[in-house]
Amino acid sequence: MKRSGSRRAAVVGLRAVMGLVALVLLVAGAWSSWDAAHHVVLAQGREHGTLTVTECGAETCTGRYEPDAASAARARVTVERSVAAEVGDRFPVVVRPGTDAVVRTGVPGLLHAWMPLGGAMVLAGFVIGGGVRMPRTAWVVGTAGAALLVATFVAL
Repeated sequence: MKRSGSRRAAVVGLRAVMGLVALVLLVAGAWSSWDAAHHVVLAQGREHGTLTVTECGAETCTGRYEPDAASAARARVTVERSVAAEVGDRFPVVVRPGTDAVVRTGVPGLLHAWMPLGGAMVLAGFVIGGGVRMPRTAWVVGTAGAALLVATFVAL
């Protein structure tokens, strides 16, 4: 059975739109991740130290910041609750410039920072497989995103 020209154009248009949706998902995930990731990836010249968690609220945990080098110690800094496990935990952090907020560093911090991209990759995998009809690419993108999410869960 032959397809008409308009049918082919509709299929190509649908695949192009779905490809654009997948691209928007991936760009949004990377953009969202970069907010925290750039503090970890480009940590040269920032204040490095260790956070000791003293209390946790609904969304953030607070604690004492002990610097590694020439920066000043701080009695109270905050970190996202999902990064800090329990009161008494100690882990390396970098201070966000101009704030009292910190971002976890090292492999766990790096994985946590890229978590939004991992979720976007899983979602984009479904769009690529179902909408663009590229199942192998979909499996690669979705599996890589899922691996990133699982690695983050294990590392934290």
